[in-house]
Amino acid sequence: PGTTPPVPGRPTIFLPLLRPALWALLFAALTWQVAASGPLLGPDERLGDALRATSAIPSGPAEFFADLGNLPVALPVLAAALAFATWRARSWRPAAIAVPAMALVPALVAPLQSLIARPGPPPMAPGTGFYPSGHAATAAVAYGLCALLLRPHLSARPRRALLAACAALNLAVGLGLVRQGYHWPLDVLGSWLLSLALLDVCAWAWTRVRVRTQAGHL
Repeated sequence: PGTTPPVPGRPTIFLPLLRPALWALLFAALTWQVAASGPLLGPDERLGDALRATSAIPSGPAEFFADLGNLPVALPVLAAALAFATWRARSWRPAAIAVPAMALVPALVAPLQSLIARPGPPPMAPGTGFYPSGHAATAAVAYGLCALLLRPHLSARPRRALLAACAALNLAVGLGLVRQGYHWPLDVLGSWLLSLALLDVCAWAWTRVRVRTQAGHL
């Protein structure tokens, strides 16, 4: 439309951005609930109390997975995946997308934590600034970026296994953070929604870069 002849597919270029917009909208709604002490906070705190008290999730493994959200753990893993993807692609473009995305995590999370000032679970009292969870966001974005970086170099079955492993790992990190009393469940959920928005934008950007690169080679 608007050209002669029409260019197929041009009006749908930005349709993939609808999904990150949805994640961002859900994150905004959840953030409003937490900031306004909405009705979700009661069930959230009861669930957090139940998970901390359960013996079904041993403390040792929970602490191990919670620690995977630490920057000194997550960043070297991302750096290794980024080095591999840059070498395979023979291009700096993966780094140009992944590095700013990872840098946005503390840039977004820290001001929100300070602004909302949500009290933590009893083991962390009397501190505030627990929503959204920085550890959950670090793990979700770092390991999610690893999956996005490695995905183009894998066939269909390993690719699905990698994405499933990434999702399972982040679920374990979230459960570990709640089980050990570092965060409430909604702190983790909020971080996941924010991270999904960032990762979907990264996936869209990589798709656009690949399309333009392939077009340039034709």
